[in-house]
Amino acid sequence: MKRLCVFCGSSLGQRPVYAEAARELGELLARKKIGLVFGGGRIGLMGVVADAVLAGGGEAIGVIPKALKERELGHDGVTELRIVPSMHARKAMMAEFADGFIAMPGGFGTLDELCEILTWAQLGIHKKPCGLLNVNNFFAPLLVLFEHQMEEGFLAAKHRALLLVEEKPEPLVKALMEASRPGARGPLHGTSR
Repeated sequence: MKRLCVFCGSSLGQRPVYAEAARELGELLARKKIGLVFGGGRIGLMGVVADAVLAGGGEAIGVIPKALKERELGHDGVTELRIVPSMHARKAMMAEFADGFIAMPGGFGTLDELCEILTWAQLGIHKKPCGLLNVNNFFAPLLVLFEHQMEEGFLAAKHRALLLVEEKPEPLVKALMEASRPGARGPLHGTSR
């Protein structure tokens, strides 16, 4: 796995544990020599994870819409900052550059990115592993919703299985790396774990 895309908040949230997890994830990516693809912001959890990757000597590629860059939110210290015309172009480029995806705590934008990338996996548009870093059980209500969607017949279990969930960065990155290997068993390769 060459690069992981991280979707996360442009704020730090109310609890220090979120920034701690972002820093831990960034340090882990740098140690494992896995590049970061992210939304290109210098603020919030985006900035924390990128700064940690860069501090560890890793690669950080930001992708930011022109309108956000013009509001001086872009991270100018990254390895490469791609400026795109729209949020749609941002998501497409991030998906193109990445070999897998992690969603961390965030707001509407993070949920939009996560749901779109999961939908693309469900439709077979990509076969890249998707993970949820469930820091401080932040995503518990979303996971309950996914269970409800299955119970009500709107989400197949095989599609729910496309999302790997862990509470800490290291086991999540390990699971994503295992799922991305050629010949790996799992929902990305047509069999269940």
